[in-house]
Amino acid sequence: MNFTEFNLSNSLQNALDDLGFQTATPIQIEAFSPIMSGKDVVGIAQTGTGKTFAYLLPILRSLKYSVQQNPRVLILVPTRELVVQVFSEIEKLSKYLNIRCAGVYGGTNINTQKEQVAAGLDIVVATPGRLFDLAACRALQLKSIQKIVIDEVDVMLDLGFRPQLMNIFDILPRQRQHIMFSATMTQEVEAIIEQIFNKPQKVSVARSGTPLENIEQFTYDLPNFNTKVNFLLYLLEKRSDFTKVLVFINHKKLADRLFEQLEQEFPEECAVIHSNKTQNYRLRSIENFESGDIRILIATDIMARGLDIYDISHVINLDTPEYPENYMHRIGRTGRAEKKGVSLVFTTPKEKEFREEIEELMEQKISLDILPEAVDVSTELIPEEQEKVKEHYNPNRRPEDEVGPAFHEKKEKNKKVNLGGKYQREIKKKYKKPKTKGDKTFNLKHKKRK
Repeated sequence: MNFTEFNLSNSLQNALDDLGFQTATPIQIEAFSPIMSGKDVVGIAQTGTGKTFAYLLPILRSLKYSVQQNPRVLILVPTRELVVQVFSEIEKLSKYLNIRCAGVYGGTNINTQKEQVAAGLDIVVATPGRLFDLAACRALQLKSIQKIVIDEVDVMLDLGFRPQLMNIFDILPRQRQHIMFSATMTQEVEAIIEQIFNKPQKVSVARSGTPLENIEQFTYDLPNFNTKVNFLLYLLEKRSDFTKVLVFINHKKLADRLFEQLEQEFPEECAVIHSNKTQNYRLRSIENFESGDIRILIATDIMARGLDIYDISHVINLDTPEYPENYMHRIGRTGRAEKKGVSLVFTTPKEKEFREEIEELMEQKISLDILPEAVDVSTELIPEEQEKVKEHYNPNRRPEDEVGPAFHEKKEKNKKVNLGGKYQREIKKKYKKPKTKGDKTFNLKHKKRK
């Protein structure tokens, strides 16, 4: 279906023409009418199928001009990068509209954001933590919210934002429209829907956990982390094929270690982003990766959501994610906008059960490929892979055959007898009690007589 059949305003249609978008995706077609009708909507579609435009187009189409100070639309997202991305998409679509929008998130000066909010807003895009901070100090009034969009709610729950979410729902007006889109549906998300949503209409163009057909998936059985790195270095040497590579890894410490190794082989070609990096560094790394200034971007799972970067040639899972839903969002960074993409997942013997859970969620097998002979198979294990030893070195440790007695003789200072009540009685006999409470010299006089 063409966007011209959506009965959009001329301002929105002109913005889409400037962006070069003509044909709508299935999720955009299915979601437009239910959202326009004001019903609560839950959308299920694969990552990379245009879910952001699926809710932005009907919201902007129905949002009328107003001069009121308080926002009417609230969009909640889990990460700062996703706030920046959604805010950027709103700016593109509202190019010819008089819409006031702001993006608020943690890690920046809250006073600057208070000034933005005080100037008046129509749409606010926010992370739950910073939004609750602004609402708690009364800098942002949520009494006029008509529509709330919850994007990637499962990540918010994983990050521990459930208390803030429930508090935000409590201070919102009762009459409001709920909109939520996701590529996967977990039990926690379904519990939120049952508790908050009002008879939602489910819009599904694919079963939860279905990967895009235009993504080729391959897996490799590798013994350890160092062999994974050797294989990754081997692949990245093929610059003509691996033009823009996104490498996912579970832990921040391993991400930094991998970055140091890749930086030695490919200087000024890679960057790393995770929650310990500053906001400016993270945004700059994403911009450099998107523009092609760097070829390799290393990221943790928290960055698997909200990275909307086109022309990513390969997504490489250096480790197999423990949760199948994370794998679905990882590989969804490639093959976007109906383009071809490739996903590789490296699996150690301990991670094979995770891969089986992923295949069960997708209801399909990942193609198992053979490790090239040119790749060096390392036998050295990193500290995280080594077996835990409680005492690496203890000079006072007894030999295995020397066993001490269960009980030992007390020291002389510990042989004193506890006199208990008898001791107290002896003290009373010696000093006597005064006949009256006020006669403090009784004991002294009595002692002298003796």
